[in-house]
Amino acid sequence: MSTKGLSLFAKRRRRNRTALRARAGARPRLSIHRSGKHIYAQVIDDAQGKTIASASTLEKDVRGVTGANIAAAQEVGKRVAEAAKAAGVTQVVFDRGGFLYHGRVKALADAARESGLEF
Repeated sequence: MSTKGLSLFAKRRRRNRTALRARAGARPRLSIHRSGKHIYAQVIDDAQGKTIASASTLEKDVRGVTGANIAAAQEVGKRVAEAAKAAGVTQVVFDRGGFLYHGRVKALADAARESGLEF
C-alpha cells in the first residue's frame, strides 16, 4: 500500500503498527492516544477484537486534573495497568501510535511498567 499523501503522523503510525504485528505474538496491545487536553490508554486483544481494559483523563475520579500534563499521564498509566492486571493481563506490547516516545507518552508507559505491566 502506498504512503503517498499520508501525513508524517499517519506514516509513523503505520510503520509502528506493522512492527508491532511482527513481534507481538499473542500479546494484547497497550494503545495510546494523546490529544491537546486528554490522554487515553486501552489494552486491546486484537485476536478477539475486544478492549480488555481502559483508562483516560475523562474518568470521573481524574476529571478535575487536566490531561495535558505528565502527572495526569502517569495516573492514567497506573490506572490502565491496574485494570489490565485485574483482567488477568500482565504482558502487553506497547503501541504508541504515531506519537513520539517522549513526554506524556513516555510518562504513561513508565507508570504502567512500574504498576506491573511488562513490555
